[in-house]
Amino acid sequence: MDPYSKLQQLHDSMEKMTKTIESLENDMLDTLKENTELKVENQLLREKLDKLTAKRGEPVAKTQSGLESLKQIYNSGYHICNMYYGSHRDPSSDCMFCLDILDNFGEKKKH
Repeated sequence: MDPYSKLQQLHDSMEKMTKTIESLENDMLDTLKENTELKVENQLLREKLDKLTAKRGEPVAKTQSGLESLKQIYNSGYHICNMYYGSHRDPSSDCMFCLDILDNFGEKKKH
């Protein structure tokens, strides 16, 4: 096999590997997003269950507030804003949309 054919074969293999890596990255991001959504939904369901349990007079297990849940998700490296919700964020930089939600969450809840 001549050098050009070897180079072309290597190039084709690299392109195929790159596509496979991109596909795996997308699958992983989808899984992380779904995981984050399920965590939030789980937390909201726990809070709802606690409220129902409290109405019946049964002891209530203490859960985090919605704001604390959002902070925990954000601090663990995921977006909580509607633009990028559930996608992984660079922990070394902040998202102004997420921070706006965290800053205004308590105020909106009071109104």
